[in-house]
Amino acid sequence: MSIRQLLALSFLFLAFAVPLGGHAETIALIGTGDVSAAFGPRYAALGHRVIYGSRSPDRDVVKAMVEAAGGDASAALPHEAAAQADIVMLNVPWEVAEDVIKGLGDLSGKIIIDPVNPRVIADDGYRDYPGTASNAERIQNLAPGAFVVKAFNTISMDTMLDPHVNGHPVTIPLVGNDATAKRKVAGLVEALGYEVVDVGPVRFAHIVEGLYLLRSNTRDRNGVHYEYHFRLRETATPQTVR
Repeated sequence: MSIRQLLALSFLFLAFAVPLGGHAETIALIGTGDVSAAFGPRYAALGHRVIYGSRSPDRDVVKAMVEAAGGDASAALPHEAAAQADIVMLNVPWEVAEDVIKGLGDLSGKIIIDPVNPRVIADDGYRDYPGTASNAERIQNLAPGAFVVKAFNTISMDTMLDPHVNGHPVTIPLVGNDATAKRKVAGLVEALGYEVVDVGPVRFAHIVEGLYLLRSNTRDRNGVHYEYHFRLRETATPQTVR
């Protein structure tokens, strides 16, 4: 799906969106590709202030994204956008994610939402991990004063635009070291229409990033599409840890 198609869908989405109550945050979307184009209007529709971080904020495509988000949305250079934000969402290719974070300045006290999936194509054609450390762990190490929360990396672009496109609930796994930051991101996830499950500290991010690999490899190899739904068990049998 192209950015132009995403923007067209965003305009349609905003036409029927109803802003929700609650505390409004300033959210910087770093990068102006498909993920930012999908989430910007949806965050704005919830009443949040959206700032797109772009190396060329005056480009026509960036102006169109700002227009699609509406309200007081704006665009700025990445470090300027991050400086104004409560929440920074890193929507850039994994190969440049670390360099982008280094260029954003002091991120202490800010929440960083990381939807980035590091991956390479292995010799046998499968998507695979490029290394042992997760993207979220690398980002947390580069911004030790920030609160990194891995989120949204397991879903497809269609589901980023519409959580109900699959006809069933979709669960967003979260990982991060700070419980308060995860609760805030969980509230945002639920306001967007997804379910949420906290699966632990940032050291488990490589497992969550692996969910993307499983989903995408299944799609590529078998031609079928899945999204994750963690079904809650109403009763549980106590387990003995061995």
